Amino acid sequence: MKLPAFRDLPHGITCIDTEQHRQGMAACYLIQHQGAAAFVECGTTHSVPSLLALLDKKNIAREQVAYVIPTHVHLDHAGGAGALMQALPQARLVVHPRGARHMIDPTQLLAGATAVYGAAAVQKMYGELVPVPEARVIAADDGHKLSLNGRTLEFIHTPGHAQHHFSVWDATSKGFFTGDTFGLSYREFDGPDGPWICPTTTPVQFDPQAWERTLDRYLSYSPQRMYLTHYGAVEGVPALAEELRKGLREYVRIAESLASAPRRHLQIKDALMKLALHELADRDCELPELRCRMLLEADMELNAQGLGVWLDKQRKAA
Repeated sequence: MKLPAFRDLPHGITCIDTEQHRQGMAACYLIQHQGAAAFVECGTTHSVPSLLALLDKKNIAREQVAYVIPTHVHLDHAGGAGALMQALPQARLVVHPRGARHMIDPTQLLAGATAVYGAAAVQKMYGELVPVPEARVIAADDGHKLSLNGRTLEFIHTPGHAQHHFSVWDATSKGFFTGDTFGLSYREFDGPDGPWICPTTTPVQFDPQAWERTLDRYLSYSPQRMYLTHYGAVEGVPALAEELRKGLREYVRIAESLASAPRRHLQIKDALMKLALHELADRDCELPELRCRMLLEADMELNAQGLGVWLDKQRKAA
């Protein structure tokens, strides 16, 4: 089995590329402590052989993995959970209560993805969605705590990107594993001023007010670092949280200003891309504009879709 790209971080944490679309786009994390291990996120079913190969390289027996922890059930985070659990006989799957049923029976997840992308594309992107036996699933309520051989992991519900989203507070590293609720920040865009960050408003549960409350809750822990799925560990958390908060408000302004525009989706997508390129230029990003557009194309498409769904919900609620 081929090893994935990975980077060992302090505090027994390894950032692992789950090899989706391109290197550096999506990660999961391996936590090791006192002979036990846990995965936070698991990528897709296609990612699983590489994750197992990394366990072998690190001489971690599969029986030592105690937990598999997707932050939410979007398929780039949880699509490989069932296949990974099959290979880890002692592991429990830890998931948000709203997402547990979809891991036990992924029929609806598959149907939703197929409706958007088509069956062939879903198979290519995510592979087979394998059910997880209910007896192996822990539905983690807000404030739930688990011990990884004495290392406490605390689960807090963090809506904004999705209602079925939690984040994992690791007091040992003084960091959160944030899934998508601390935005996306690709390492290609790092510059003299540090990381660039922006929201990820993938359909269908974007909630800007809930997201701002989530940011406040993150900061109440005084975290020193955030472990992003998209992508890698970032520090300077208060400043990044402020940038993300500004980004959320600007996304809402853009969406509302274009709510009645012809070809609304394309106009929103174009405005989001222009905003990102403007912010990167202000940070003296050295990448050519074409490269920036290529790196952000898929995200801006999904962000525009999610804002469109949010606008439609706002109109129906009015």
